[in-house]
Amino acid sequence: MKAARIHQHGSPEVLVYEDVPEPKIKANQILVRVRACSLNHLDLFVRAGIPGLKFAMPHILGCDIAGEVVEVGELCERVKPGWRVLLSPGVSCRQCDQCVAGRDSFCRKYTIFGYGIDGGNAEMLAAPEWTAIQIPDDLTFEEAAAVPLVFLTAWHMLVGRAHLQLGEDVLVLAASSGVGSAAIQIAKLHRCRVIATAGGEAKLAKAKELGADHVIDHYKQDIAAEVKKITGKRGVDVVFEHVGAATWPKSLESLAPAGRLVTCGNTTGWDVKLDLRFLFSKQWSLLGSFMGTLGDLHAVLKFVFRKELRPVIDRVYPLSEIRAAHERLENKEQFGKVLVVP
Repeated sequence: MKAARIHQHGSPEVLVYEDVPEPKIKANQILVRVRACSLNHLDLFVRAGIPGLKFAMPHILGCDIAGEVVEVGELCERVKPGWRVLLSPGVSCRQCDQCVAGRDSFCRKYTIFGYGIDGGNAEMLAAPEWTAIQIPDDLTFEEAAAVPLVFLTAWHMLVGRAHLQLGEDVLVLAASSGVGSAAIQIAKLHRCRVIATAGGEAKLAKAKELGADHVIDHYKQDIAAEVKKITGKRGVDVVFEHVGAATWPKSLESLAPAGRLVTCGNTTGWDVKLDLRFLFSKQWSLLGSFMGTLGDLHAVLKFVFRKELRPVIDRVYPLSEIRAAHERLENKEQFGKVLVVP
């Protein structure tokens, strides 16, 4: 079969489209013919190399996967050949105390397709049976592959960690990202007033189309100052943060008293400062969030399958052109998800 692999860390040039052996499934696994796989910043981080972490080489990236089941192992009972499925991007042991309590993202063996194990940048993929979720016929493979990681992450951040309430004010950073575009929709599902940031008129217009009530150009405007104007100097109840160092100070300034900031990433850097006087005097909550549970994924998929939440697709590339796909994401040219199809 064909796959895109890295044999070393580096720029998009290290991605090699080549022939590799077809995977063999275990008794509790299924074999999926990959029809679409979307990119995430995790792909860029692993490709470039993460300080302190070693990855088995050669390595196949890609954690958001949709396709057809072509074979099931002898111990599989639920999934059937021919099913159209998406895969849960997170993989856990399903047996430890955290897993059985429904906190699988806390499992000590938790990993992600394309990170700790080979991912979906290939024509075929072997996966645990339980990761497969059947998708409706009116959802395309491209749409299905654009959903899992970003909607899971955004749902866990807003619903699981920040406990979003009806009608609150929410600031969504970097609306053009996959997780940002998901967050706008989830906040609007909860009838919240959404303020979204993006760079440039085109991306701001698309954020409005997704439901953002107000938009801020984070390259030209002061985020906190604009938030205070919109909210009558109060600030927002929830800041949806995943940018990191570049936006952190303004994100904190945008919080209302008793506001909650929830973060899942640091694409512009991790070294940030915090004035403890504001943390305790304004009674802020700073919340970390990582991926989400399988229950979170099933919860958000209900709304995706009902068309109440919709994946935003920027561009689809052939897997053979994966270098160009990485470059588009790395250069921040996209609005929504960039995908590759074998």
